Amino acid sequence: MTKVACIGGGSWGTTVALLIANNAHDVVMWCRRPELADEVNAEHANESYLPGIRLPDNLRATSDVTEAMDGAEVCVMGVPSHGWREVLRTITPQLDGVRAIVSLTKGLEVGTNVRMSEVVAEECPDFPSDHFAMLAGPNIAKEIARQMPAATSIACADTETCEWLQGIVHQPYFRVYTNNDVVGCELGGAIKNIVAIAAGIADTMGFGDNANAALMTRGLAELTRLGVRLGGDPLTFAGLAGMGDMIVTCISKYSRNRRVGKELGKGRHIDEVTAEMNMVAEGVKTCRPILELGRNNDVWMPITESVVAVIYEGKTPEEMVIDLLAHAPVAELHGIDR
Repeated sequence: MTKVACIGGGSWGTTVALLIANNAHDVVMWCRRPELADEVNAEHANESYLPGIRLPDNLRATSDVTEAMDGAEVCVMGVPSHGWREVLRTITPQLDGVRAIVSLTKGLEVGTNVRMSEVVAEECPDFPSDHFAMLAGPNIAKEIARQMPAATSIACADTETCEWLQGIVHQPYFRVYTNNDVVGCELGGAIKNIVAIAAGIADTMGFGDNANAALMTRGLAELTRLGVRLGGDPLTFAGLAGMGDMIVTCISKYSRNRRVGKELGKGRHIDEVTAEMNMVAEGVKTCRPILELGRNNDVWMPITESVVAVIYEGKTPEEMVIDLLAHAPVAELHGIDR
């Protein structure tokens, strides 16, 4: 039995804690709000994020991050990207016995444009970088919590650690594949959210299935261009952490980023849209860092540029579509390699 600290009590963080607890591991989940921790302990429920799901009896919760980390061998970070560094700093003194840090976060840090693995390298230089892992795939939390079939990838540079983590999370209904490409999985998880916002806009504007398929395909090309330039494996982007995650985020009724796009397509302002949500849509904050990464690395990212323009620069969805369609035609493979 492994002691696991799950840092973050949102829908995905709670679902991963549930998966690990169902494998008979000792799981303590840190919740920022004491009343949420009390609900998990007393009622075995998290109705705010996973309504109708009964949590395992051996899943405990606390609002004291020090208590959650006490004796932990694995630290699972289910914290939004904008709070990741701050939370990591609070647990750094307790990382001595931790064998692996697993990120669930699909975004980049605003201001620095760094991935969560790079945040760990900066804040915890003594922690072995090859024991950082990323869980990424087409994973809608509400479906997995209901034991509906799904698959994901766990990426870690150290193969032994990767296989150990695979066994901790894997379930008969939740198939976990190993991958050594941490960079590719982190970028795949971040960029697909941006494409999903564009897909939501297109859906509200009534463009149909052809447009949605084209957006996903060209979004995958955009992801691959930047991912390969930054050291990712091209095959990762054709797998669960790339194409798989992009498809589900663009089409699922549960997708927060698609929901944001659908509301933007109605002409609503981003502040109004996000104020109504009780969960973070990572694509909103991540689109500008991704665009800056693309520009700094001479990578063409027209979909990301268009989403940034709608969210932050006052461009209308109609203008976004006109701009995207106005790009000069190129050979498809040239569009991938450019």
